Amino acid sequence: MRHSVDARLFQQTAHSPSYFELSRSMGEHGRQLIDFCIPCNPYFPTKGMFEELAGNLENILKFYPSDADTITGQLARVIGLNPSTIAMSNGSTELITWMDHLWVTESIAIPIPTFGRWTDQPMETGKRVDMFPLQERDAFELDIDRYIAFIRSRGSRVAVLCNPNNPDGGYLPQREIIRFLDELADLDLVVIDESFIDFVDAEQYPSVAAEATIRPNVVVLKSLGKNFGLHGIRFGYLVANPGLAGMMRKTLPKWNLNSLAEAIVFMLKEHRNEYDESLRMLAHDRFSMGVELARLPELSVFSSQANFLLVKLADGIDGGELRDHLISQHGVLVRECGNKLGMSSQFLRLVVRPPQDVTPLVEGIRSFMVSRWRTENRVSALHSIPPDAPELPRPRTPDASGPMPSINGHRSRGRHR
Repeated sequence: MRHSVDARLFQQTAHSPSYFELSRSMGEHGRQLIDFCIPCNPYFPTKGMFEELAGNLENILKFYPSDADTITGQLARVIGLNPSTIAMSNGSTELITWMDHLWVTESIAIPIPTFGRWTDQPMETGKRVDMFPLQERDAFELDIDRYIAFIRSRGSRVAVLCNPNNPDGGYLPQREIIRFLDELADLDLVVIDESFIDFVDAEQYPSVAAEATIRPNVVVLKSLGKNFGLHGIRFGYLVANPGLAGMMRKTLPKWNLNSLAEAIVFMLKEHRNEYDESLRMLAHDRFSMGVELARLPELSVFSSQANFLLVKLADGIDGGELRDHLISQHGVLVRECGNKLGMSSQFLRLVVRPPQDVTPLVEGIRSFMVSRWRTENRVSALHSIPPDAPELPRPRTPDASGPMPSINGHRSRGRHR
């Protein structure tokens, strides 16, 4: 199976190209892509929920949505928070943009590697970005005390921490995050990005959203698209004390949420059990997928509490080449991390998917390694020929003058070496 894809799409942005860009460039084969790139929940919404949305699609698309306060109020009832502590937006990146404009005045500290907008956005507006490098030798684990010391030494006025982190899925217990907030109570702002917190199963209550509502300088960021498997809707929210949350709500447009987002929010309460079950299924798949990938000798798999796994390829293997092979030969899309700060093309982030999707991923990686081994051995064999070895006679094009000369006692069929 071979699919044509424009590799330039992967070089035009610090992020992955959209599914639609790739699909259009691949024609009819684009609709068959198995997506290990975009970190969505594969088990939610359920088929029944999609059918319900489809049945109401004409009304959803035809009529104006409710204002943001109405939709936010419903979300607050579902998650059990005061609506005055929530601000909803058209995707979490919209909130990152406005936080930068409203509350980042001088400098911001952020561990890397992490989600690219946390470094790109403030750099685009001329802020100083203090990057704290996470070390591969420590499995990219964040040491809270070292990070705090770094923030103090640089004089950073805003600090960000993603928990779990993207792209490695590293997770810090709630008690450590609360200690982090306590230590930095004098900063202008501390942001805890919990975009992937719902996928954590290491402890029952990992979020610090309730803490944010009673602290003067803390914001917790949430991404609904990742949790609910609906990136295309673009909705997220922040949790903070009423003053900060209210400032953000006044900044955002009154009708900044679309009707499809409203429909989903009002469906959540009656489908909470299905959502919880989707998280349990995904945690099981994360474990089994990690086991399958760890069986490949060319991969090192990092522990994760998110809905993706970070893997490192063995030395000499280029992730860009593997990515292109997987998408063109197997219809499998993966996230190669060479354009992430603090990473290299040896790293891939692989979204957790059901076992039936993992099989073609593993087969594709194996086929790439086999083809690479064969190529290396052919090159090695050519290089092993002594420089003073006699040159074999070159076969000439057959003509009417008679048969071609034999090579090593065998009649040549006209193949050139």
